[in-house]
Amino acid sequence: MNILIIGGGNMGLTYAKSFLEAHIMTAEDLMILEKSEERAAHLSTQNVGTVYASAADCLDKADLIVFAVKPQDTPNLFPILKPLVDEQQVFLSIMAGVRMEYIREELGVTKIIRAMPNLPAQIGMGMTAFTSSDEVTRIELVTVQNLLNTTGKAIYLDSEELIDAATAISGSGPAYVYYYMNAMIEAAKKLGFSESQAELLVGQTFMGSVHLENRNNLSCKDWIAKVSSKGGTTEAAIKKFDNQEVHDHIIKGLEAAHNRAIELGKK
Repeated sequence: MNILIIGGGNMGLTYAKSFLEAHIMTAEDLMILEKSEERAAHLSTQNVGTVYASAADCLDKADLIVFAVKPQDTPNLFPILKPLVDEQQVFLSIMAGVRMEYIREELGVTKIIRAMPNLPAQIGMGMTAFTSSDEVTRIELVTVQNLLNTTGKAIYLDSEELIDAATAISGSGPAYVYYYMNAMIEAAKKLGFSESQAELLVGQTFMGSVHLENRNNLSCKDWIAKVSSKGGTTEAAIKKFDNQEVHDHIIKGLEAAHNRAIELGKK
């Protein structure tokens, strides 16, 4: 399968490297379309396939086209691509908020897969949710899932509406983790630790906690109960969180992200 990645930014390069490092394909089968001359020059030094500046030179060579560009680029990009596309090509979009129906209408194509990755994909620890149009065959879908799995884990969703929900949960999720980590680091500094000490304490605590949770079948509530003891320090913190309705506010924050994802999809 020949793959064309449109957009050689961080995510485009992440996918290119991941596909190649997983030995799913060779550099001879991979193309990147990049409009920035400076970025294209950089990509040419990365041994991630052939870099093109014009869609007319590469689009017809691809079986799978990956959209790794910003959503706001589509009004200028799609009119250029439309005369060049083929109905048998598969289009994988990781553009946030861009619905499959919009791609169908603007390009006149039917085989569309919409995916929402997240930032840890850059180190092979990403979480990607994806869905597809009915015209995508099972073989094509499995092929794309294998490609997405090279950046971490991927989950297929039956409904495109759930992609908006996944955007709020896993797509934006790393920022929530960093938000909480930052608060813990600031608290540690207030308690007298240096910045480097605070970052080590918090970072290792998060990493260890996630690995421990992954290796057992206990729920998060179970783990909270295990760490907490009656009248102890953990219970004091959890009670404060509950009194301040931190749990409910987190849920409301994710609901706000979900609503915004829906709004973006309507534009």
